[in-house]
Amino acid sequence: MTGSPSPSVADPAAADPAVGGVRWCLALLDGLLAGGVRDLVLSPGSRSTPVILAAQQRPGLTLTPILDERSAAFYALGLARAQGRPAALLATSGSAPAHWYPAVMEASEFGIPLILLSADRPPELRGWGANQTTDQTRLFGTQVREFHDPGAPLDSPAARAALTALGRRAAAVSQGRRPGPVHINLPLREPLVPRGSGAADAVGVDLPPPGDRPPDRLSIAAIPAALRERLHGRGLIYCGPDIDRPGFAAAAQRCALALGVPLLADPLSEVRFGPVPAAAPQGHSPRITRYKTLARNPAAAQALRPDWILRFGRAPISKTVLEWLPGITLILVDPAERWSDPSHDLARERSLHLAVDPGALCDALAADPPGRADAGWLARWVQAEQRLAVLAADYLAQAPWCEAQLITDLVAALPAGDGLLCANSLPIRQFETWSGTRAAPLRVFGNRGLSGIDGQLSTLAGLNAGGVPTTGLLGDLSFLHDLSGLLLATRLDRPCIVLNNGGGRIFDYLPQYGLPDFERLWRTPRPVDLGALARTFGLHHQRVSDAAGWQEALASGLSGRGGQLIEVMIDADRSRETHLAFRQRIAEADLLG
Repeated sequence: MTGSPSPSVADPAAADPAVGGVRWCLALLDGLLAGGVRDLVLSPGSRSTPVILAAQQRPGLTLTPILDERSAAFYALGLARAQGRPAALLATSGSAPAHWYPAVMEASEFGIPLILLSADRPPELRGWGANQTTDQTRLFGTQVREFHDPGAPLDSPAARAALTALGRRAAAVSQGRRPGPVHINLPLREPLVPRGSGAADAVGVDLPPPGDRPPDRLSIAAIPAALRERLHGRGLIYCGPDIDRPGFAAAAQRCALALGVPLLADPLSEVRFGPVPAAAPQGHSPRITRYKTLARNPAAAQALRPDWILRFGRAPISKTVLEWLPGITLILVDPAERWSDPSHDLARERSLHLAVDPGALCDALAADPPGRADAGWLARWVQAEQRLAVLAADYLAQAPWCEAQLITDLVAALPAGDGLLCANSLPIRQFETWSGTRAAPLRVFGNRGLSGIDGQLSTLAGLNAGGVPTTGLLGDLSFLHDLSGLLLATRLDRPCIVLNNGGGRIFDYLPQYGLPDFERLWRTPRPVDLGALARTFGLHHQRVSDAAGWQEALASGLSGRGGQLIEVMIDADRSRETHLAFRQRIAEADLLG
């Protein structure tokens, strides 16, 4: 790649200012490429044209056009989550980037790296009633890690060097100690399109050497004395929803075994599924997955209440768990220094907040444990987990078929190393209750930063495009909420499963149940033919309503082509009765002997 030419009559930018604008955008993209960005997800528009022309000149950058900006943003979110590196978003000026907001909020809360490139009108048009012009400065407020508005393009070596540096910085900040979205607002002047071959002539910026930024791993020189002093007695490790960290699942289990404590594994942690450590006695992992069910048994919940909690990742999502474990000494480990503590337990005198690498700390504690719980502590947890598994299996063998049996079948059937996107509201709650565990790896995804039902299909498509074959488990309302995502559904490598239970059935389990006009104002059922929708968008559709039909459709969906929709008709009233009866049975069971 040659260096930038000196301004002269021979320089195309001297005769065509649009060439300089493309060259300026190219410098920014080169910085992003050097920082590890490999994907640009764009929605069509005029003002963003110079960025697209520049991106076309970089074969290392994959361009994905998506019509709907909200869908594009959730697609990019799934892409970044699957690949573990930032994805860039591009939209034209005006209302277009505002449609990113829900995905930006999710990325901010969950710590997913996104680069937001919003094209804008130049400063002289802002505030003067120009068409498609609004105030885009700091559009996303506190939801982004940084905001930059570098001003209108300047075609000079110094200006281009500054843009390349800005691209590097944005990529680094998005993947930093506190990962998340970074917003760059680009005021672009007309003309936007070079004349003739001017776009190709814009090449002339040195391309920095590419590189993927390795994730931080903060070494632990020594276990803090304050931590050693607290990890005595009956404790537990809780692994909450978090971004995947290579090697952490095995390290966390080794740490739990060394301390003699249970490890409670949230569905969206990377710990719930995968092999049992070789050091586990009699092959019994310290991993506990049925903790929410256990918390509904008053005797077991009281007997197994710990003295301290060592927590990695976000706080528990389950209200049942949150109400079970407040008021206990909390050691929160988070390298991003987030205050994920809705119960305010960090205010307690003996609680700690440690900004260290989770895997490194687990390795250190496993190698040199400061103490160990009494021999019966972990054994009682494992016994309760095993009894719950037997009770659940026995109950489901005679209970009416519903989501519970569907989830156990699904977990058993998904290929090792696959992904599962579980939608919010009722599906993720039922998955937490019924999934159990398995030795084969399974990556579970969910937009649990803000737990919205929006963008599920688009996120699913992004996960698959990011290289993780991912099945979707959605409710009917979350499916309908992202209809523009159906434009991406033919890219799916695995089926999308829709639990059609007639609206927002999560409210059947909440205090709103039975309020006046409950069906119309809370459940909000939608009389839409999902099969007709699927055919419109080129998807293969199957509708099932019983165990035999479900198992046949699942086997076909996992072995066949992509772009398949499996609609599962659920008798919601019977399902509610089944779930509530199981809760009652668990509340009365003897789990500890």
